[in-house]
Order: sequence, then structure tokens, then C-alpha cells
Amino acid sequence: MSVNGVTSTQAAAAYSYHSTSAAKEKTSAEEAKTTTTAEDTGVIYEHSTAAKTSSTKKTYTPDTNLVNKLKADAENRASQLRSLVEQMMGKQANTYGNANDIWSFLRSGNFTVDPATKAQAQADIAEDGYWGVNQTSDRIIQFANALTGGDPDKIESMREAFKKGYAQAEKTWGGSLPEISQKTYDAVMEKFDKLAADAGLTTEE
Repeated sequence: MSVNGVTSTQAAAAYSYHSTSAAKEKTSAEEAKTTTTAEDTGVIYEHSTAAKTSSTKKTYTPDTNLVNKLKADAENRASQLRSLVEQMMGKQANTYGNANDIWSFLRSGNFTVDPATKAQAQADIAEDGYWGVNQTSDRIIQFANALTGGDPDKIESMREAFKKGYAQAEKTWGGSLPEISQKTYDAVMEKFDKLAADAGLTTEE
């Protein structure tokens, strides 16, 4: 399943202000008038430090290199999967001829798979497989994080982008996606929840 437009955990930058009382401040003009004559004995010179009244907000920059790497990897693996399915369809032309497209063909379940293809597919969707729940949900979160540079303020917008992508995938599929996709959806939601919790944000149900 590919998700377009789709944030590992990074905490928000801390903001602080350090202020000093106005009574302790001296302007440069006042300091310039300070002289060391005999009549100034007993006068103590206090160095004035300007209060820092501005805070530095952390800048979040998208990791374009990682984004491109993840996209290229996903496109390559998706291409391999499509090629495998097309080979299956070619061998079962009659079955494919009754389907409107590749998704109808897969959704129907009306096809046979040779032992080697079945073994490869099972390995790919296994718990630790490339298309398994863990790796797929991790890649989605990693991709979202790379897109936003880890900005915690963008977590919810990335969550919404994922939801829209999933809904589009269901529309393309023609109904509810397979169980593994639904489990992946739940895993992604949990990982977005963790990102928000680690960033000190509250999520609305």
C-alpha cells in the first residue's frame, strides 16, 4: 500500500526568557559619563548586561535525501510486486479477462499461485517482512517524519494525510482492504499517538 503526501520521536524545542530588572540596567550613554576622578571615590561601576528577551525557536527542515530514498525503495518494491502479479495474470488470462483491473483480479481471489510465488509472498507479508505490519507502519512514520523534519506541530496533519491516503486505497481496491492493511492502519495510528505523547501533545478522538 502506498500513501502519498504522508511524522521517529523528537521533542519540541524549549523556549526560555531571561530578564533582569530595569533598575539594574544602564544605558551606554550613562556608562560613557562615568569618570574616575577623586570626587568619584566610593562609586562602584556595575557592568550592565542586556536582558535576552527573545527566544530561539527550533527550525525543522525536511530530510529530502531520506524522503527520496524511501520513495525510490517503495517504488522499486512496488514494481517488483506488480511484475509478480502480472506474471500470475498472464498465466491465467481467462481469470484476468473477467476482471476490470489488477485490483479486481487480486480482490477476487480467483487465481492459483505456484509454490515459489506463494513462499515469497508469505515471506514479504510475514511479521518481519518488507510488506508486514511492523516494517510498513515504521516506513510510513519514518516518511512522515522526514517530510516534516520531525516537527511535532505537524504530527496531526501527517496523520490526516495518512487517513486520506488509506481511504483512497480502499476506493481503488473497491471496498475494505485486506486484514493485513487494516492491521497496518491500526499500527500507524498507534505510532502517531506515541509521537504525539512523546512530544507532550494531546490527541482528540
